[in-house]
Amino acid sequence: MSATSLGSDAPVSAVRRLLRHLLFSEYLVLYLSVLYFVAVLPLVPEMASAEVLGNILSDMLPLLVVAIGQTFVLIVAGIDLSVTSVLAMASVVGASVMTGDGGYLAGSALAVPGAMAAMLTVGLAIGAFNGLCITRFGMPAFIVTLTTMMFFSGAAIWYTTFHTETSSIANLPAGFVALGQGSAGGLPNALWVVLAVGVAAHLLLARTVLGRRLYACGQNRRAAAVSGVPVPRVVLAAFVISGGCAAVASILYTGRLETGTPILGQAILLDIIGAVVIGGTSLFGGKGKVLWTLFGVLFLVLIDTSLKMLGMSLFSVFAIKGAVILLAAVIDALRTRFAARL
Repeated sequence: MSATSLGSDAPVSAVRRLLRHLLFSEYLVLYLSVLYFVAVLPLVPEMASAEVLGNILSDMLPLLVVAIGQTFVLIVAGIDLSVTSVLAMASVVGASVMTGDGGYLAGSALAVPGAMAAMLTVGLAIGAFNGLCITRFGMPAFIVTLTTMMFFSGAAIWYTTFHTETSSIANLPAGFVALGQGSAGGLPNALWVVLAVGVAAHLLLARTVLGRRLYACGQNRRAAAVSGVPVPRVVLAAFVISGGCAAVASILYTGRLETGTPILGQAILLDIIGAVVIGGTSLFGGKGKVLWTLFGVLFLVLIDTSLKMLGMSLFSVFAIKGAVILLAAVIDALRTRFAARL
């Protein structure tokens, strides 16, 4: 081979190495978020204002919590389509407990904690039901969670009509509303809730036996079972965690809206799953981190906010976000293929 050909191959090899480095980088989506923000700033200068940045943070917080739960399920190579129905069902159940308009604990000091406990119970129960159907009966996660999504979405509407003549349950205590709207020291109260959930989830995945077992089940369930991993219990735990995270997100969303509504989260299923996939958690299981999900949520919220500020229609926003999520799925497939060759 001539020196000329060697010299011409060197830049190509360098570009390939750079692309491979970026493709497998944990911070790829963070880089893309910064690049996108800088690129869109000349078109929408208001994006850099304190008000818009505050709105971006506010939009990220509850979405991040429910996306963290979805991360656990995707790590074990599952999927949870029922999280939006958990949001709705938990919202109306909690509101019915604490509303001042004839709530079960109306006027009681236990109204807010009782309502939050009820909301968490709803989320954990639906998550456990999903997990048991999948592990005990060998049913596909897609079918189980799709069915529960449909059932509990309808149940939330029925529950609301049983408790009120309006379409939602309002008149919630100020102490509860402060969780979704209030702030302390210039930072939203919801931020502290999300930080607690995020840190706990990170430590669980990175520092515990359950975390290692979750990854093992996602990589190869048969091999994990042969190695002594209680696969059914691990998969069940992933779905319970997903339901619990959705319930926490429901608390934040309901406090922010000041009302319990049976259509809460109805339009954000694409955002929930998309943010996790965009962040880098593999659809094939065995790979995912809370930090990646944070990056995915940030990127998706940036896109959503900028497109709306550009005056695009809702249909255009959905189409563009769908294209971005599809691209993320393609990148995930490429990463998996390249990793198999190494």
